[in-house]
Amino acid sequence: MGFMRTPILETMFWVCVGALAYHYAGYPLLLFILSVLSQAKSDFLYLVRRDSRRCPRPSDYVPRVALLLSAYNEEAVIQAKVKNTFAIDYPSARLEFLVGLDASTDSTAKLLNQIASSRLRVFPFSTRQGKLAVLRALAQQTSAEILVFTDANTALEPSCIRNLVRHFRDPRVGAVSGEETRVVARGTDPAAESLYWRYESALKILESRLNCSLGGNGAVLAVRRSVFQPRKQSIVEDFQIPLEIRFQGYRVVYDPEAIAIEEVAPTFSAQFARRVRIGAGNYQTLWENPACLNPLKGLLTFCFFSHRLLRWLGPWFLLVAFFCSVSLATKPEFAIFAVAQCFFYALAAVGYGLKKQGKSARLLSAPFHFCSMNLALLLGLFVYWKGRQGLTWASTPRQSRPEGFAVDRAGDGWQDPRVAV
Repeated sequence: MGFMRTPILETMFWVCVGALAYHYAGYPLLLFILSVLSQAKSDFLYLVRRDSRRCPRPSDYVPRVALLLSAYNEEAVIQAKVKNTFAIDYPSARLEFLVGLDASTDSTAKLLNQIASSRLRVFPFSTRQGKLAVLRALAQQTSAEILVFTDANTALEPSCIRNLVRHFRDPRVGAVSGEETRVVARGTDPAAESLYWRYESALKILESRLNCSLGGNGAVLAVRRSVFQPRKQSIVEDFQIPLEIRFQGYRVVYDPEAIAIEEVAPTFSAQFARRVRIGAGNYQTLWENPACLNPLKGLLTFCFFSHRLLRWLGPWFLLVAFFCSVSLATKPEFAIFAVAQCFFYALAAVGYGLKKQGKSARLLSAPFHFCSMNLALLLGLFVYWKGRQGLTWASTPRQSRPEGFAVDRAGDGWQDPRVAV
């Protein structure tokens, strides 16, 4: 077998395949079992103590909330974002909107200046700061008890804020992440993207039940102001912020009823570039937070390893498994594995070809999406290694929206703007 002996290659193959199978199937199943056991324990304690387990009604708890937005060249969507914010079902006297302009070079500032409202405050920055730095600066400009971070291309459903803040009545809760529903413009293929987000949502729900959530959603993330003390910079602030809060000893909750609707980048190239940046940011966060792998942290480390680390190592598992199966192809079973992998990657290539021609990949969207995600992670690691990942985002292409836009959640495009969100 050349420089490697057959037993070593076989072991490497099965380790890689086993790690992938555990990450994508075994870990979710194990989470489900642990969640069932946790629920059984909760039910038993309830029967014994008869304490109320209901989350307080949204109207019972109305803290002051500040919605914080870091914006860079968002002229296409900023007016719709402001109008959506003002339409949120939350007492206007208890909600303010702070926008930090991260050295925007387009007409975002001009458009915001046209909006006359005491609830909107705009803070321009002359040089690029990065999203987390802007959010930290905005947090110092408000005394609100709860900070809600959002994105310019995200529409919050009317009940979103109430559903987020209700959890903070529990002093043990430090952060709450909402549910991000992703939509695309007409003519694009949302199937695989939707499947991936449903899979991730299921994992978040189970992890939240077990009190081992570590990440959040940057489009709809609420934190208790008193615990928002970010010590490290990161381009993936929606992972870094909850991570630090969780390791302070506070709970991080995932609420699928706090819904935000976000636009997916209109082109595959823009989506892929975004995934590469996120991948680089993930490795940046991993390197800056070695405590996440401390086995003394118990379930937290277990979930971080199973959900995050194995996902980020996935591209390497795939490459090594392919190399080993091809090298061992003289054995019938490994020849089958090699052919199966080649066939899967060929389907992904055909899916890419269809995407490039502007056609729907349909059944090929799953292998294409899987491969593109892992390739983006691999390239993200190279970007991080080369030190090319900064703390600022490049501007993502946006589709211009009329004010007061709404999203057709049953379809695949933008709804009539006259319909209220």
